[in-house]
Amino acid sequence: MFEPDRFLDLTRTEHRVIFENVEAVWQALPKISAYLQFRLKPGIYGKLIGKPFISNAVFIGRGTVIEHGAMIKGPAWIGEGCEIRNGCYIRENVIIGNGVVAGNSCEFKNCLVFDEAQVPHYNYVGDSILGYKAHLGAGVILSNVKLDKREVSLVGPEGKPVSTGLRKFGAIVGDEAEVGCNSVLSPGSIIGRRSILYPGIQWRGVLGENQIAKVRQPVDIVPRRD
Repeated sequence: MFEPDRFLDLTRTEHRVIFENVEAVWQALPKISAYLQFRLKPGIYGKLIGKPFISNAVFIGRGTVIEHGAMIKGPAWIGEGCEIRNGCYIRENVIIGNGVVAGNSCEFKNCLVFDEAQVPHYNYVGDSILGYKAHLGAGVILSNVKLDKREVSLVGPEGKPVSTGLRKFGAIVGDEAEVGCNSVLSPGSIIGRRSILYPGIQWRGVLGENQIAKVRQPVDIVPRRD
């Protein structure tokens, strides 16, 4: 039910080896650190504007632009043709594919971002995977730790809880999924391919493929009293 290829087109990342022998898609997350440790070959082949901070444990592909004010701590692997905009904070163990937008005031940590995903404004992406052409609206937060700090679980078939074995697990956002502005995804959220979450939603659990999660908010309109 939670196999990686149910949510992700593995041909849309050059790092698909991370998913080898992975039965549940979130099991790829603990493998990111070791993958970078053994395969990362630091080098800067893109364009730097101004003086962004880039550590010596970072690979940046051709055609990628890193704007002044960005901070890349690493280890990090950033593909080709990306935009890493002013104020972007890329922490440890981050893999970003080709053609990705990582925008102002966005923070990334222990995550894998597939090709052409867009994370353009005020987002937190921790311990998460974003699929091909996935898009996070402004202010979307992928929360990765429960308030009680216990292991993250989710609801499986027939409503039974599924253990993930992870204390830190944000979200899996499938290919071409859209998450509306100012939404918060609770730890262990899984969003299917081409699904949509309306702006302002607080989501927990699994949303299937090609579905829309709507938020309906009552609004009272009253006359102004001077």
